[in-house]
Amino acid sequence: MHKTIKNTLTYPVWALQLFTGVKSFRDNPLIGSRRLNETGLHVLRQSLAHRASSWRRRRLKRAIPPHLVTEFDCDGFVVIRDFLPAATFSRLLDDVRQYRGEARETIQGDTVTRRIALEPRVLARMPGVRQLLDVPLLGRLIRLAGSRDCEPLYYIQTILPHAVTGVPDPQLQLHADTFHPTVKAWFTLTETAENSGPFVYVPGSHRLNPARQAWEKRMSLEAAGSADRLSGRGSFRVDEEALAAMGYPAPRAVAVPANTLIVADTGGFHARGASEQPGIRVEIWAYERGNPFFAPLVDLWRIHAVGRRRAPALWAFHDWLEEGGVGVHVWRKRGHVGAFDQDVGGHASVHVPPGVSGRFGQVTSRMLRRFLRR
Repeated sequence: MHKTIKNTLTYPVWALQLFTGVKSFRDNPLIGSRRLNETGLHVLRQSLAHRASSWRRRRLKRAIPPHLVTEFDCDGFVVIRDFLPAATFSRLLDDVRQYRGEARETIQGDTVTRRIALEPRVLARMPGVRQLLDVPLLGRLIRLAGSRDCEPLYYIQTILPHAVTGVPDPQLQLHADTFHPTVKAWFTLTETAENSGPFVYVPGSHRLNPARQAWEKRMSLEAAGSADRLSGRGSFRVDEEALAAMGYPAPRAVAVPANTLIVADTGGFHARGASEQPGIRVEIWAYERGNPFFAPLVDLWRIHAVGRRRAPALWAFHDWLEEGGVGVHVWRKRGHVGAFDQDVGGHASVHVPPGVSGRFGQVTSRMLRRFLRR
């Protein structure tokens, strides 16, 4: 009886998630159903999401220089060196070096990632960074790659490879973030050489072809029970042999100096390049991932004043879920820290176990089960 009630409550939630960006084959038994994926559920969701994104991108291309549109259409990412004038970049870099405040940190393998949310009160202390975020071309490229006309989440991001003892960073494996077009952007504040964790992308892999769709279908049949945790959660890992079979070229490492902008559709295959030694990489990092099938007619995230408050609000929401016993928030608080600090003391006490998820779409069923047990 208890199981029947639980299924009655949770299956409508799982069914509704089919029409959203929820991607986990492990947390949603419909998305992970071998029978449904044999009939083409996963490849249908992927195909519809790509078609919807293509339709939205046609409008978003209009305000972008044609050569950048061509570069993005061909490769799936855009690289612009010397994005800011030298004097403007120098002021921005001084802002970031001098800022100290609250941040969040997480560990993946042996790598620590730190983020400082660029909300209005933080930007008030960093006018050079605010000037970057207000550059029209930055926002337009991010909207094109993400196929959504809304304000992305902006952070100062610090990557510290080999900073703790652990297995290799899972971000070193070539992967697609999800089944649909989505965006990440990096404005580099430090030089990134080929041996110090550069951005790696498989050119053209943002476009579907029959071989890619056949591979996606094969992956979807086994994903729910995959030994690879991240593939099971919908971020498929891939090797170069499979890439060649899909007709894609070899991965390209993008080694760049500081003051370079990279904007990419991370629905294509990409990775973080390996670092030979411990070090530090600092960047202004942007991210956006919404519903791939539908764009709201009225989107409050288009408003800068609202959209730039979203990152701390999301962190606070996941803190609240954790306090209520629902999941673990993987982004742990770190007070009074700077982007260029290399100190990672105290991380052993906040290491999040592998397999734990903090995403709302993946904890919904857990929330319902906790309610039923009361």
